[in-house]
Amino acid sequence: MAVISNGSVTAAAADLGISQPAASRLLSDLTKGLNFQLFDKRDGRLVPTQETRILQPDIERVLELMGQISDISKDITNRQVGHIRMACLPGFATSHLPRVVADFLKERPGVRMTIEPDRPERILEWMIGEQYDFGITDDFVGHPAVESSDLDIRTVCVFPSGDPLESLDSITPRDLSERRFIQPHRDSAFHRRLSRVFSDAQVSWQTHIEVRQFTAACELVCHGAGVAIVSEFDARKYETLGLSYRKFAPALPHTLSLVRPILKKPSLVTLEFMEHFRESLSPYLLNT
Repeated sequence: MAVISNGSVTAAAADLGISQPAASRLLSDLTKGLNFQLFDKRDGRLVPTQETRILQPDIERVLELMGQISDISKDITNRQVGHIRMACLPGFATSHLPRVVADFLKERPGVRMTIEPDRPERILEWMIGEQYDFGITDDFVGHPAVESSDLDIRTVCVFPSGDPLESLDSITPRDLSERRFIQPHRDSAFHRRLSRVFSDAQVSWQTHIEVRQFTAACELVCHGAGVAIVSEFDARKYETLGLSYRKFAPALPHTLSLVRPILKKPSLVTLEFMEHFRESLSPYLLNT
């Protein structure tokens, strides 16, 4: 096409950024490969033959497609296109994650996401079956087909705004001994850790309601149903909705696990989102 547009090999070579001999060799090789003459010479210019004119529309389509492929490959390299499939805990899908996803996609209009909330057991099944690129779960205990990394999130005590607990700088199990307690689901690792903290302090909690999700606990606290220990980022979301919180002592982590199939190599954009997600949690990490 460069020779057709310019009428000479020398001008075509300059247009393509290659040497004139290199352009001549390419033209000669193409002529031999097609087994017919591509150009006639008229008045010092190269003019396409009838056979070349027949091919010209197809050549233009191929060049356009190659240009599109080049543009897409650049977008892939720059993490501007792709499809991220993630599984996550149900509460997470409505608390911290939406803001993180919206922020990530703002500069990546070509990236699509599928978000599937479910229980930890189901997320593990999906990772083993390589049905999703990665998952966000809690207290992952390990599996030979799944790679994981943990993030220890600070937890706080949440209570209705205006409660006398607001006068304290931090809240201990003894401060909650007479309170109706909204506890985490008893089959969770977080429940076991929290139970040990109360046991070590020789304080019994008054189990009032049991929930699986921190967001559900926060909703219940906002409506005056009791107090709870939840992750700090969940508590912050409810600060303007009738909930207050204070640091819980002793420090107690809620462990989030990022999991992905070992044998399914993640795309560049998936890896970048996972890193973006980790960074979004840095203000809430236990040791920061």
